[in-house]
This record gives sequence, C-alpha cells and structure tokens, in this order.
Amino acid sequence: MRGRLVTAVVVGISLAACSPSSAPPTGNYDTSKMDLKPVPAKVSAERHTGAFAEGAALSIVPELKPLDLSPVKTIRLDTTHKIIEIAPGVKFSAWTFGDHVPGPTVRARVGDKIKFSMTNRSDEPVPGVRLTAAPMMHSMDFHAAMVSPQDKYRSIAPGQTIEFEFTLNYPGIFMYHCGTPMILEHIASGMYGAVIVEPRNGYPTKVDREYVVIQSEFYVKPDPGKQKVDGAPLYVLDTDRLRAAQPTHTVFNGVHNGMVKQPLAAKAGERVRIHVLNVGPSKTSSFHIVGTIFDRVWMEGNPDNQFRGMQTVLLGSSNSATVEFMIPEDGSYIMVDHHFANASQGAIGLVSTATKPPAQELEHHNMPASATPTDPDAIAGKQAFESKCLACHSVGQGKKLGPDLAGVSKRRSKDWLARWLKEPEKMLQTDADAKALLKEFNNLPMPNQSLSDAEIKQYQKYFEWIDAQPPSSH
Repeated sequence: MRGRLVTAVVVGISLAACSPSSAPPTGNYDTSKMDLKPVPAKVSAERHTGAFAEGAALSIVPELKPLDLSPVKTIRLDTTHKIIEIAPGVKFSAWTFGDHVPGPTVRARVGDKIKFSMTNRSDEPVPGVRLTAAPMMHSMDFHAAMVSPQDKYRSIAPGQTIEFEFTLNYPGIFMYHCGTPMILEHIASGMYGAVIVEPRNGYPTKVDREYVVIQSEFYVKPDPGKQKVDGAPLYVLDTDRLRAAQPTHTVFNGVHNGMVKQPLAAKAGERVRIHVLNVGPSKTSSFHIVGTIFDRVWMEGNPDNQFRGMQTVLLGSSNSATVEFMIPEDGSYIMVDHHFANASQGAIGLVSTATKPPAQELEHHNMPASATPTDPDAIAGKQAFESKCLACHSVGQGKKLGPDLAGVSKRRSKDWLARWLKEPEKMLQTDADAKALLKEFNNLPMPNQSLSDAEIKQYQKYFEWIDAQPPSSH
C-alpha cells in the first residue's frame, strides 16, 4: 500500500510538471523575451504634407515587395478622403490609409520594430474634385501589435499627427483598420489593410510567386444630394444596409471583379503563395481556387497552424490564411469566394499563365470591358446581369443557351419583360411567345431568379441603355 502511494505521488508530480501551466515556454512564444513595453505615443499639431504613404516596407496590393532587411521599419500612412471607383460607373466617397483602398501592405518579420506615424489629412480637398465628406477624427488599430489601445490607438483630429512604435512578437497575416467609432463605418468606407509578419527565420517553403488578396465589403447608394463626379453619380455609404450586413459589393483588393481584368501572373509548374485576409466588416469568406488544391494552408498566416491538401479556407471577419499551391498546367485559375452570393457581388479573380487571358464563359465572370451606364439603376442592372446571366446570354455576340439580349427592349414590351423576369414559369404556361422561345432553345427554361420589383426595374434600365448604344459597343 505504501509503495502504491509513493508511486502515485511521483506520477502526480510528473504530470504536474508537464501540465500546460508549468511547461517551460518555447523560444518562439516566450513572452518573457517579447517587447511588451513600447514608449508612449506622441500626438502633435505638426502636419505632414508630402506623400500620403512612405516606407520601404510598404507594398500596394496585390504585389508584395521582398522583405526589407532593416530591423526597424519606419512607415507613414496618412488618412485621406477621396473618390474611388469600386466598379464600372460606381464612384464612391471613400476614406483611406495612405490614399489607397485597401491601404498599403506592411511586410516585416518577427522581432522587427515598427515606427509608425500618421497625419489626419481628411480636411485636404481632393485635387480636381470638391470635398465629398466632412473632415473627421481617425485612428489606427494594428492587430499585429501588443500595446495599450488607449495610448496608441487614440483618435486624432484633422491636422494632427500621431507617432508610436511597437515590436512584432508573432508571425501571421494581421489586419489594420481605423478604430474610431463608429468603427463599422470607417472600415466599410475603406480604412483597412494588411501586415504580413514573417517568422523570425523565414518561411519553411520556397515559392516562385507571392501575392496579397484582401476581401472586403462595400455598402453604397447614390448620393441623396445627386452629386456627380466626371458626369457619373457619386455613391456614398448606405448606413442602413451596413447595419443590416447587406453589402452591395463584395470584392478582392478593393474592386468589383478587378482581378479578372488584371489577373495574378504565374507559370505552369510554379508554386504560388497568396496571403489572404478577410477584413469584412461583417461577412465570412470561403476562399477557393478552381483547378488546384491548397498544398499548405497556414491559418492566420502562421506556419505553426498548418493544414495540408485543403479545397477551401473559411475566414471570418479579420481572419486570414496563407495558402500555397501549384499551377499544374497553362490556364486561368479562378479565385472565388465559394459563398457564391459574395462571388456574384464581385469577389472573384484569376491566377493566369496568359499575359492577357481570353474572354471566358465562367460563372460569375465579368464580360470584357465595355461602355458603362451612368444611371444608378442601369449600373446595378449591368452588374447583376454580368454576375448572373452571362452563362446563358450574350449582348451582341450571338445566341448561347438563351437568346442574344441585344435589342430585347425593342423586341418586347416593358410589361412583357417585367412579367418574364418576375415569373418565367407562369409565362411558359400561358404566353405564346414564351412557349416559342422554349422550343427554340432546346426546351431549357429560364430559372426563376426571385427578382424583386426594384431588381426588375434595374434590369430593364440596363437593357434600355444597351439598346441605345451603337451596335459596335456591344
């Protein structure tokens, strides 16, 4: 009995020694060796008047410059209010870091010190365009930092400058954003970006290409004051849709279908690394690339958090991942949010081996660049058509699974089109023209898209705009 008691005590002591609370910290995560006491932030009335973004560690998405080997990274990201185009014909009154949406990407490594400064320049007029948003308070919140938010992330007024520094203690892909209330509105207006923090000794794998893809949402509406920019309607933040988490656009790197027109370059046989960040502010991303498999996935961009052979990466708001994959053969590989409601709003791009990929009939793929309407309903109808209808219909390019829609507003009455878009299945039961179309196109009925009256109006406005253009523009 006594022997058993001694054995039990020894085993208990051994288990306690191995418990997480008493285990010795590993070198990579030893908090006793981390810099957790940076110097206090400094706020001044000194205004910076040069470039809006400065620093050797900065890159503009999707490119990622090689790592700057300096152990101290000095960066400046000033805030501005400016007009950006988030989709053809959609000019949005945005708020920015470094005059870009997304803001410039910061690249560094564990152990590096970031010396950051920011002037609130939201009171400076945009060259050639009247000021579209009132000057306001702004701030900076770095998810990569371990600092006092009350000291470092304080809001500063227009004309003020804040300076602070911090050391990068963990590897990963971290979001930065404005932390001034209402934070939701500041992020949705464009104030976000990424910090890529490499492990202290670099990544464990070698790649041929490296990119950054940032997914985000826009919530916009035509300016109630009917302001225009270069003849096009000005769009402003739709706060009702924002609070209801109903985005009008979900995009990669700030532009609706932007990386379809400007794909990420690669070659057959190459290994590609993409740092993916979903900044939200409110939706989840299911990042997927058609035609390959993620050989390695490092959740939050940290190689310690590794998965192998994944098809899709699920990212909540402010979550990130580094994905690596092979390009098996020549072709265009579709990057998409597999939550296809998001893809239909513009969260799509290409990794392509072609210098200029040919036009393709891809689901949720935008057609080649064309003229853009200026009427807000026609713009919305164009985006909906190019997201949902191009698989079956063309505009001036001939028949596909369904009829060519060039001239449709002249062939059909407005009432007929509205009824067809609203309830095609009922039209096929009673309307002779609808029955003739079904027979002509191999008895493939058009599915009911469950369109609202407002959406039907948008389609009709787009069709009317198409038919008012010269045939060569189709």
